Amino acid sequence: MDTRSAPARLRTLTSWLINQNSVTARNVVADRLEGTGTRRYHYSMLAALEEFGPASQADLGRRCGLDRSDVAGAVADLLDQGWVDRAADPLDRRRNIVRLTKAGTKQLKALDRVIGDAQDALLEPLSSAERAQLNELLTRLADHHA
Repeated sequence: MDTRSAPARLRTLTSWLINQNSVTARNVVADRLEGTGTRRYHYSMLAALEEFGPASQADLGRRCGLDRSDVAGAVADLLDQGWVDRAADPLDRRRNIVRLTKAGTKQLKALDRVIGDAQDALLEPLSSAERAQLNELLTRLADHHA
């Protein structure tokens, strides 16, 4: 939607503007990821495993904001690609622990470039300082409402 043609009443609502930009951001990232065989949630899971280390599937899903019903399928996708491995938790055999593989680390680095390109496309009209300020403000809002 061309937001310039939206009613002025909407264009003054921060919530409406955030929503419009959210849709655009999702589309830009999805378009960039299209040729990689991955989705946003795959990237999130690989990033979480790299930053925080091995995790149960449930913890990984919570950390990435994924619905419980989607986690097993997403992990299966990553397993199929060889980007993670999964083993029973030695302390609780009912849980599976997911670990990033070397191939997963390599894929994450490739995806970092793709996601970086998507960020540049999304934020093209903003300077570096404006981008940093926008991130700071959005982070403050997200943290407050968490």
